[in-house]
Amino acid sequence: MTPTATALLVFGRGVVADDDGYRLTAESTARARAAIGYVRAHTAEFRRAAGARVVFTGGWPHGPAGAPGPPAGCREAELMLALARAADLDRYARLHAETRSRTTLQNLAHTVQDGLLAGSAYTPARPLGLVSHPWHLPRIRFLAGKVLGLSGAALLDVPVAGPDPVPAGHERAARAASRLCYLGLRSPESLLRREHALARAAERVAGLLRPDRSGFVGRRHG
Repeated sequence: MTPTATALLVFGRGVVADDDGYRLTAESTARARAAIGYVRAHTAEFRRAAGARVVFTGGWPHGPAGAPGPPAGCREAELMLALARAADLDRYARLHAETRSRTTLQNLAHTVQDGLLAGSAYTPARPLGLVSHPWHLPRIRFLAGKVLGLSGAALLDVPVAGPDPVPAGHERAARAASRLCYLGLRSPESLLRREHALARAAERVAGLLRPDRSGFVGRRHG
């Protein structure tokens, strides 16, 4: 019998801005609703569990680099949290929002740094639930092993139904890059430092490849 996860970590999938303000993408909404559905399907277990919680994660992942994020209350995790509260999910679990992150690694690392999973041990009998689309879950599991020290049955996949068109090759490349770039690192701080260094290196390369005013790409040397 599959154990019930009475602690869920929900990964956002974007916020968009329009004339009416900020709103979740359809994919982020689907992930929030998957968490709501899971809790409703296991209300007895959530009511009995000490420390039952649902943590929504995400700030503004798709915003341009350097651009200000949405105002307080309109970040990814906050909007998912609002859906959960509207569904009365706080009757069964404590609800939290981690709002600083822009990447999957940051989702996990900042959740740990903010103490949102503190006070509970996750085991095969009492796993931590990971709520996201099926294509995303293998990379989350890998990074959760790095950040949380959890693997195998101590993590429970809560896959989201419905389409989320991500090219398979793109995600395979992201998983391979994660395995290579984070090799040997374990603490949230060291992982975040490496991610920051990689992002800065990518920005420098992109700057070199940008067309200059003469029409050439990058700068010519020699």
